[in-house]
Amino acid sequence: MKNITKYPVLERFYTWQGEGVHLGRAAYFVRLYGCPQHCPWCDSAGTWHPEYRPAQLPLLTAQDIAQTIADEIPAQAVVVITGGEPILFDLQPLTTALHATGRRIHLETSGIAPLRGEIDWLTLSPKPFGTVPLPCVVEQADEVKIIVATPQDIPDGLATLQGLRDEAVIWLHPEWSKAREHDGAVLNAITEAVKANPRLRAGYQMHKLYRADDLDTHSDRRRIPLGGNRELGF
Repeated sequence: MKNITKYPVLERFYTWQGEGVHLGRAAYFVRLYGCPQHCPWCDSAGTWHPEYRPAQLPLLTAQDIAQTIADEIPAQAVVVITGGEPILFDLQPLTTALHATGRRIHLETSGIAPLRGEIDWLTLSPKPFGTVPLPCVVEQADEVKIIVATPQDIPDGLATLQGLRDEAVIWLHPEWSKAREHDGAVLNAITEAVKANPRLRAGYQMHKLYRADDLDTHSDRRRIPLGGNRELGF
């Protein structure tokens, strides 16, 4: 009997893309569970943090996920596979099933494993304090999103991008709990970096201003506190 891949799905919700090149575009997010990076500012800490682990977690086949999207979501909306860290899974069955419905597939990843599956758009978010992205994934990235919690995160993130294609866009996103600090250190550092290197772009998480994800009943509405303790793993 053939093995059927099943994916641990923490969330599935319909909203719009709040970041990057595809800002404002209708998007269905499939958030897979599990991540070894343990970013202290992660607003999806439910994918790894012991205090936010779900009591139950559905294991869904690629066909389960694709059928729901085909039945409920307009064909023009993109599907964003995210996490957690989705690149740890064999995405081939899922991308095949989604492409069969005519959907365009985007992936958000820190790039720590080889990519399995056909992706139409790859957003790389390197984590220089953890496991850095593999060169083979850096080379495939269409855009990069560096999360800036301190000014040092800018050069540290850029240092992980050897082999990035010239046409790939590099975004600097202020970490959300730092984005509106009164001293403006993170925002000012991003501004100065963009002025010094016009290839870089200043970004923001626009969906959080709208609270757009909250409008879907399937999204996780828990307000996970940001700015954890990296030494303790959260």
